[in-house]
Amino acid sequence: MKVSYKKIANSLRGFSTPLFGVSWEPPTSDREIVRKLILYLEDRRALFYPYDMENPHYVVESILEIRKHINKEIQNLDEDSELIPHFRAMRAACRKFLDFFDKAKLGRRFYYPDSLMTLGELRGVFGIHIAQLCVKYGIDVNEELASIMPVDDKVK
Repeated sequence: MKVSYKKIANSLRGFSTPLFGVSWEPPTSDREIVRKLILYLEDRRALFYPYDMENPHYVVESILEIRKHINKEIQNLDEDSELIPHFRAMRAACRKFLDFFDKAKLGRRFYYPDSLMTLGELRGVFGIHIAQLCVKYGIDVNEELASIMPVDDKVK
């Protein structure tokens, strides 16, 4: 099931993001790049799968692939593209995660607190940027990937 970008917009607080709609039409090429990135990330369970079910070796491999994919996209963008800061932040989060695991011993599961925090931090960075991009470019996202996005703190 998809989560509407309008619902995501209602959950974001404190971010300056123009809403996709009548008053603003994003460039087709940027929107298509974001749409394809979202589709790619929806299949990357390292971003949303429960920690206790993850194998660190597979997660590291997946994050390497995500970083490679994002880096390729950055290389194809115009240098003044509004997407570059978002993509660079996600790429930096991948690099930080990978730097941690270069120094840590990999076990069979994410049991030690530092590895959980490092993966959580990566997911948090991705969640913020994915949410902003989905709202800005009017793109819906599946529930699994939406689970890492910021949530509205209002009690319902």
